[in-house]
Amino acid sequence: MIGKLKGLIDSYGEDHVIIDVQGVGYVVQCSARTLQRLPSPGEAAALSIETHVREDAIRLYGFMSDVERDWFRLMQVVQGVGAKVALAILSTLDPSSLATAIATNDKAAIARAPGVGPKLAQRLCAELKDKAPAFGHIDPGVAQLSGALEDRKLPQPIADAVSALANLGYPQAQAVAAVAAAAKAAGDGAGTAQLIKLGLKELAK
Repeated sequence: MIGKLKGLIDSYGEDHVIIDVQGVGYVVQCSARTLQRLPSPGEAAALSIETHVREDAIRLYGFMSDVERDWFRLMQVVQGVGAKVALAILSTLDPSSLATAIATNDKAAIARAPGVGPKLAQRLCAELKDKAPAFGHIDPGVAQLSGALEDRKLPQPIADAVSALANLGYPQAQAVAAVAAAAKAAGDGAGTAQLIKLGLKELAK
């Protein structure tokens, strides 16, 4: 099995890159986000590789980091998620954003990926939620706040602040994270207006 490739960029395709390793060109399927981060043809590059062996083909999938590759593997344990859908999700969300979306149950963020409907997004959140913090370094406070939001057990000012930021167009995962940071900075007893103001400052960073 191939776990890593290091060589020169030979050329790009719509969904793949060819890496020249000592005269051998390897076709590596990548997410759009990974392809955008790779250098120009002729320059050196290194990719973490996931190898899929089938009866009729051997496919290589390339990633900028081991964490991204781990997410690619993990998502495919969920029914309805194959390599194509996993790459589409990683094209839409980087590993940290994906981990946050799953930990905070932000189904809308995941459903933005091509080929991912609301039901599949819900399944991903439900089945991978306990695994997300291990991959994404999620602030436990953010995950706890999100869980309280789902259970409607939040103090009203915090719930109203999250709702206000979401109404301004921010994804729920970002709104939850911003208000969590705002509440931590403001301390107990902060009002909705103060939390919104501090939350907007967090989102502007």
